[in-house]
Formats: sequence, structure tokens, C-alpha cells
Amino acid sequence: MSPFGATTSHRGSPLQCITMDLLTAVGCAVAVLLVTTAVALLGAAHHLGLLYQLFHKVEPKSPRHGGELVADVLKAHGVRFVFTLAGGHISPILVAAEKVGIRVVDTRHEATAVFAADAVSRLSGRIGVAVVTAGPGVTNAVTAIKNAQMAESPLLLIGGAAASLQKGRGALQDIDQLSLFRTLCKACVSVRTVRQIVPTLRHAIATAQSGTPGPVFVELPIDVLYPFHVVEKEVGGPKSTRGLRGKLIQWYLKNYVRNLFVGAWEPRDVTPLPVKVPLATEDEMQRCAELLSRATKPLVLVGSQAMLPPTPAEELRDALEALGIPCYLGGAARGLLPPDSPLLLRHNRRDALRDADLVLLAGSVCDFRLSYGRLFGRGAVIVAVNRDRVQLLRNADVFWRPRIAVRGDAASFVVGLAQRLRGFSCPTHWLQRLREAEQKKERANREKAATPTAQHLNPMDVLYRMDALLPPDSLLVADGGDFVGTAAYIVRPRRPLSWLDPGAFGTLGVGGGFALGAKLCRPEAEVWVIYGDGSLGYSLMEFDTFVRHKTPIIALVGNDACWSQIAREQVAMLGSNVACGLEFVDYHAAAEALGGKGFVLGRPDSKQLDAVLRTAQDECRRGRPVLINALIGKTDFREGSISV
Repeated sequence: MSPFGATTSHRGSPLQCITMDLLTAVGCAVAVLLVTTAVALLGAAHHLGLLYQLFHKVEPKSPRHGGELVADVLKAHGVRFVFTLAGGHISPILVAAEKVGIRVVDTRHEATAVFAADAVSRLSGRIGVAVVTAGPGVTNAVTAIKNAQMAESPLLLIGGAAASLQKGRGALQDIDQLSLFRTLCKACVSVRTVRQIVPTLRHAIATAQSGTPGPVFVELPIDVLYPFHVVEKEVGGPKSTRGLRGKLIQWYLKNYVRNLFVGAWEPRDVTPLPVKVPLATEDEMQRCAELLSRATKPLVLVGSQAMLPPTPAEELRDALEALGIPCYLGGAARGLLPPDSPLLLRHNRRDALRDADLVLLAGSVCDFRLSYGRLFGRGAVIVAVNRDRVQLLRNADVFWRPRIAVRGDAASFVVGLAQRLRGFSCPTHWLQRLREAEQKKERANREKAATPTAQHLNPMDVLYRMDALLPPDSLLVADGGDFVGTAAYIVRPRRPLSWLDPGAFGTLGVGGGFALGAKLCRPEAEVWVIYGDGSLGYSLMEFDTFVRHKTPIIALVGNDACWSQIAREQVAMLGSNVACGLEFVDYHAAAEALGGKGFVLGRPDSKQLDAVLRTAQDECRRGRPVLINALIGKTDFREGSISV
């Protein structure tokens, strides 16, 4: 402060000020550059695995390989079977699985392997596993994976792949496999290092089984499956190089291999992660119980989803019997109630839905199978229960509207209802009315079955005869169109989880894989495949698989030398049978050539039909797969049904 009260300035000249500002800006820029460089270097070090390598070790001399980790995880998850078609990309998985006691079952087509894994999943409640080799092996599995998605089957597909380093460089069978499955699977993951195998598989399996179940795809490149010394030899680069560029490439390749295996053999938890299942709230169950208690004409439609874990099928059956409400069972739910149950209905569903005043959709979906929701009577109360929100409300904005829509597990919901409605009794007049209509339709069907066709055997008669001989432990696989459609009204599954069909996707070709998985899951069961002659063409070669793996089954082929389900509408609407005609092929001879036992049945054999069926059962019990080539004629039983 000056004597005169003015402030004295100590600021320098303008040039000094500019210099100081410039130095400050340069300093800030340098600091930012250094920080950015440091972050970039840390990012690169992390990407290259250099940071991880500081704290974990690599064991170059270890003979272990990634396939052993895959096998350990599968074993810990209760997997008993791995279905596959061999390929060099996946050999370590198959060898390791066999060593830990997992049965490796090789098929003649990758689709069959996936279908077999699907069957195991549905029947056992455990994750079904298929392992396929890279490229064509993976693409061959696409249809079967889509079928599993639409059937809501939890399934793990492991696909081999080219080494990550070689992707996009013309490696053998290298394609973008993840893109194929992103719309088909709940999760698609490619494993980049050996240490990622265990956590990736555990998370994938939990994802497949949680919520609305479905398939998952895990890609395991070849360099995470083979031992260190093999991978190093294949992708480790030359031992001596010249020039800076060569040395950098050599360093990168060596570091790449080290990063693949660093920390690979450290102990990791391989046990299953928790599976999350959506459940109905107490309020939702109570509201439904109140509606049901006031209903005079209630009806329950049970779909495949109701058969999913964690509720045991027997507990669901007991709940349905306690409620005493008439039921229609669809898909995998067929057989949930015994054939002689007074609650079980198989015919006249359209009429029953029109007259019901309350319909409980327990895992059933208002898609084409329920005419998109157009079958319900005016004013009917609809309660829908489904784990998947999209399926729960399918077409609800167009043709129907639920009074209560529950996003939750259908089986536990029905069990909860039964507990709340102890003492509830369905009106007897309603049940009696439905039973009388059921019996009338059954008599009409048997009359049609007794009527000879213009040529060959009556398919309805063949199926009634087969049904009469089924033992209590039988398990039925449906693979076909017209013949299988007829069988659905005639053949009666004997117990829960004893009927396998493709589901909503309607895929032909499931028979061989489903039968294989079913027989392995239930070796004591008498497994029948009901084939159309068209659908048999997809998996006839699997008779070789049945023989090699000692899985005897009985295939009943309805051979009418035609794609009849298509021809029926095509001829009527368009006046042509083009592409629908087949021949009366000696399929039984093909089965014999593959090591099975074959029988042919035609009209001259009608009196011996029962005897031939019993002989087929005897052959199967002795350990030989059997094919019965039943030459059948045409009936009008399914006239008016369409396949679109």
C-alpha cells in the first residue's frame, strides 16, 4: 500500500505474461499427453495380458489342455452324455469327457446330436450338451438349435472354431459363427483364453436354465483346447527372426500364446450357479383362486412349459387331480395324467373352449395351435401363466384378453392353486358333459379305424393296435406330419414325460436324435418312434448309431408313399400333387443293412399285425433296434387339417 492509499502492482511486462501462459498451456498439454499415453499403454498391456501375467504364472511344460476344464464343468453339472460328430477342432473335449466318465455318443449328423441333447434336457431336467466341430459342423446344428429355442429347451451347444489369432485369415472352416446364433440363443460367447473356459461355461449353463429356458452357444477356438506345446508350435511363430518388424511379430506371437495359458490351471469353482425361475406372486394366485372358485365350467390347458423344473411332474399331476378340473394336455405335457383319468380330454377341444367360462392357460400359448386366441367363448375369463412375457401375451392385443396374466412358472402356479382350493369341486354336470362328448368321438374314431382303406392298412387301425400293446414304461417320440397327427389322437402316453415331439417349430427329423437321447436317459423304457415315411428320410442313417451305441428302439413308419399332410391341401386347393409323391420304399431293408431288424406290414399281414408288433418288442428287448415298415392307405380322418 502506497502512502497515498493506492495498490502497487508487481505484475511483469506483457511479454512475460504471454510466456507464462504459454508455458502453462504446454505443461497442461504434456500432462494430458502423458496421462493419455499411460492409459493407452495400460489398456494395451491389459489387452495383451501383460498385467495379468505379472501376478499369475504360465506353465509351458504342462500337458494339460482346455478340454479337461470343459469336462470338469460338465461333470460338476451332472452331465452324463455328450452328443457329437467328431472333428479335429473339438477332439480334446471328447477325449477329456470320456476320461471323467461322461459318455460320448457320436451320431451321423450334427442335427441329430443336438436333438439328442434336447431330449436329454427335457427328460432329465439337466442341461443337454452337444459338441460340434467348426464351420459346417456348426451350421448343420442351426435348425436343431432353433427348434430347441422355440421348444424352450435348456441346451448347451459347444462349437469348435479356428484359433482366435487366425480368424479372418483364411483358416480351415473359419466363419463368423456367433452371428449365426445371436437370434437363436439366449447367449453367444467366444472364449479367448483358457482361464475363461470355466466361468464362461458356468454362466452359460445357468443362463440356459434360468427364466424362459433355451439354448446357449459357446465357441471354443482350437487354441484354447490343445496343450501349450501344441499351440506354441502352431501359432508361436519362428524361433529366429531378422529386423525390428520380425522381432516385434515374434514377441507378439509368443506373448499371445503365454496369455492364452497364463493362470489356466489355477483352482476354480466349477459347481453350478443358481438358476433363477420367475414365480407368481401370492396376490396373483389368490385372485385366480377366487375366480376359479366361482367358475361353473372351468378348463385347464397344460403346455410343455409346465413340465420344466423345478416342480416335479408327479407334484403337478397330483395338483391337477386335486383340483378336479378337466384338462387338455399339449406337447411334452401329454402323459401327465394317466390314460384312464376322468379329467383327461383329447377330443372336441374347440367346442370345450367355446363353452368354458374360465380357461387356465398353464404354459399354453395362443399361437396357431389355439387359433391365435380366437377359440374362447364370449365373456370367458382367461388366466394365462407363462415364464416368457411375449408368449404370455401372444395375440392378446388382437383376438383375446387375459383377466389375469402371470409372468411366472406354470407348474408351481397350479400347485399353489391346489393348495388354496382344498375342498374345491368342479361341477359334475360340466365334467360329465365333456366326458360324454369325448366317448362319442372315441367311438367314431374306432369305427373309422375298423373300416378298410382302398389299399394297404388303415393307419388308424395300426396305431390303435400299437397303443394296445404299449407297456407302462413306454416312451413315445413323434416325428412326422399326417401319420403323427393321427397318432396324437389315438396313442396314449402312459406316464409323465413320456412323449417327445418337436414343439411349435414343427421340425421334421427329430426322431433319431430324440429316440437316442430318450433311450440313454431311460434305458429301461421301451422307446417308440412314430415316423412318417417322409420324416424318416432325415434320420434313417441313425440306425447305425443305435446299433453302435446299443440303444435299441422301435421305429413304426407309416409308409403311404406321400407327403400326405402337404398333398391333402395342395391337391384340393391347387389341383396338383407335384413334389408330394414318394415310393413304397423298403425302409425295413435299409434298417437291416445298418444292423437293425426290419419288418414290413401290408394288407396281407393284417391278421398278423399284433404278432409282428410283439415280435418287434421282443427283438428290442434283446438289444436290437427295430423298424416296422407299415404300408398304409388313405383315410379322411384328418380331412380339413392344414399345415400352414
